[in-house]
Amino acid sequence: MCGIFGYLGNKNSIKACLNGLKLLEYRGYDSAGIATIKNGSLINFKASGKLISLEKKINIKNLNLDLAIGHTRWATHGAANEKNAHPHLDEMKNVAIVHNGIIENYDILKKDLQSKGVKFRSETDSEVIAQLIFKNYKKNLLDATLKTLKEVKGSLAIVVIHKNHPHEIVAATRESPLAIGFDDKKNEFIISSDPNAFSGRNLNVIFLKNNEIAHIKKNDLIVINLRKQKVHKKFEKLNSKNLIFSKKGFEHFLLKEIFDQPLTIQKAYLGRAIEDKGQVEFEHLNFTKKFLSKIDNIIVTACGTSYHASLIAKAYFEDQANIRTSAEIASEMRFKNLLITKNTLVIAISQSGETADTMAALKAAKAKGAKTLSIVNVQNSTISRFTDESIFLKAGPERSVCSTKAFSSQITVLYLFAIYLARLRDMKKREAILFLKELKKIPLKIRKVLKISSLINEQAKKYAKFDSFFFLGRNLMYPTAMEAALKLKEISYLNANAYPAGEMKHGPLALISNKLPVIAFCSNEKTYDKMLSSLMEAKARGAPILAFATKNSYGIEDIADDVIWLEKTTDELAIFPSSVAAQLFAYYVAKIRKTDIDQPRNLAKSVTVE
Repeated sequence: MCGIFGYLGNKNSIKACLNGLKLLEYRGYDSAGIATIKNGSLINFKASGKLISLEKKINIKNLNLDLAIGHTRWATHGAANEKNAHPHLDEMKNVAIVHNGIIENYDILKKDLQSKGVKFRSETDSEVIAQLIFKNYKKNLLDATLKTLKEVKGSLAIVVIHKNHPHEIVAATRESPLAIGFDDKKNEFIISSDPNAFSGRNLNVIFLKNNEIAHIKKNDLIVINLRKQKVHKKFEKLNSKNLIFSKKGFEHFLLKEIFDQPLTIQKAYLGRAIEDKGQVEFEHLNFTKKFLSKIDNIIVTACGTSYHASLIAKAYFEDQANIRTSAEIASEMRFKNLLITKNTLVIAISQSGETADTMAALKAAKAKGAKTLSIVNVQNSTISRFTDESIFLKAGPERSVCSTKAFSSQITVLYLFAIYLARLRDMKKREAILFLKELKKIPLKIRKVLKISSLINEQAKKYAKFDSFFFLGRNLMYPTAMEAALKLKEISYLNANAYPAGEMKHGPLALISNKLPVIAFCSNEKTYDKMLSSLMEAKARGAPILAFATKNSYGIEDIADDVIWLEKTTDELAIFPSSVAAQLFAYYVAKIRKTDIDQPRNLAKSVTVE
């Protein structure tokens, strides 16, 4: 949540900042702002709403300066308006800061400052940082920031400038990601909360760790800790010069990413599955096979879409590898009494690798001695650097806030990992070969779903008039229904609830009427007859029914008002065509209802605060 971008170099800093914020806007678009220094004074531009509102306020030609910091906000403390937009300045307009995170003791600090006559302009917790740095400033910006960090509690990534230091930036982090990129000659420095902002450049990159402070000057960078000791940082070469974000002719990033899935699933699969041997191998996975073969307890933790993937992982690990598994919502897991043994593996799933709740859950697990594995999409992300081992999705950047291709890649990787574990136990070679061959066919089956997108659009036109929905499924179709309901909520702002179909008669059936359509996922052969019975109960009470079913399924046409026919595959893999079809359905409903599809209200791509 929220995007930080800072620039110090020999190019137009305001232009660089605006371009950087465009790459980060998916992290927050409630407001945006930029601060720079000109002729010994701070200049600050702010605007509520999306970045385009800020652009209209700035005449770049008149501001060809070497330094700037910027921010795109997802509101936590204070309303989403211009007053609360970053950067925040101190009372005397000497210091400007941008901040990600939450200052937990801001109220105490603010009241103390106010008692001394300091006047605040915003409702945010972040402004406290600017006021404290000004109070602590004694002609040394680094020392003032260092002293302030010792006073504030909570999570933060901050970038600081001062009007008396027109060629200096100070950056610091605690429990919130921050990266610094620079060219070989150190002529240009870029500070960002997300390495995606480095796209189009060939840079050396360092990642700040907890309570590290970077002091950046022209041609110079040092990093210190809270004890003012110099920290030696190894940099990584990040060549994203040819990485360009494009919709490739699609109207929205979301639609492009839905259509990316045949390729991204292949990327997650290829090079890992050895089909003729019925084996799976993961690059750079350094857990010993002795440890993996003895695992008797797996805890999978995640949030949102990734949590739905964890529910599917639970089924895979238990059904195929015969390992007891629990799926935990990360924001709840940290408060539980985790039963960790020497043979427990904790798996964290996150598209961004920056999810704060998932990080907190991992820390709780590690504190009890658990071995940890992350399944993430972004290399060098905080979670991938924190866990013992990582498996990467290889899905490429996902620009739309609503996750699609990352979800299908997560399912692919989890399925492969389940087979990997099963083969270390008692899964036969022939059985594994059959599983892998069926998984390899999934991209083709998804392409066939994408070919009927116009038919799904027609169904969306029929159902977009409703304001509430029930999504039903059983067995693996239940987490599929949960994910499908979430997609509709996220981008169409409609009320959509998912239930195991058998639970309907235990209460929710009271809500059924001709104004509440049922979206039914019927591609699980094991539970198909039970699904028909549940749908008959809904039909008898007048509910409109749209079913997603595999071709040649019997009986469903007699019950459902409409059927979207999907390619047949195994029960374990039916999630794929069903989920892609549901993504298209949600997309077209949102488009009909004219919502902001790529940047839905109140949401941000990367949830970096708890």
